[in-house]
Amino acid sequence: MFDPMNPEGVAPPARKYIHTMTVPSGYKLLSISGQVGTLPDGSIPDGIEAQTEAAWANCLKCLEAHDMGMENVYKVVQYLTDPRHRDAHFAIRDRYLGDHNPTSTLLFISALAQPEMLVEVEVFAAGPQ
Repeated sequence: MFDPMNPEGVAPPARKYIHTMTVPSGYKLLSISGQVGTLPDGSIPDGIEAQTEAAWANCLKCLEAHDMGMENVYKVVQYLTDPRHRDAHFAIRDRYLGDHNPTSTLLFISALAQPEMLVEVEVFAAGPQ
């Protein structure tokens, strides 16, 4: 569906992602607001694993609401409040993405919208009209 590429002369990706990806002409684009680790009842679970699981589950629900799945994702932006959470986040992220490698950005920031929030995931996807 997409045309992924790691251009010659650019260092290979350090993790599971691709440097560039084109979206076919005529595809509908979907932007998903940053999803934090909230549960369906609005509560925020304790710990990076639980919050990351909830954030990615929320992303998947948003994709499915538009008849898309993780295979439709072409870009992911991830925000973590603590660099020590990186590996735990990536373990869950990789499980959700499976064999699919979108473009990806990871940022470490000082805080999210609420002090107890540890992770936020923003997703961009595309699919046939």
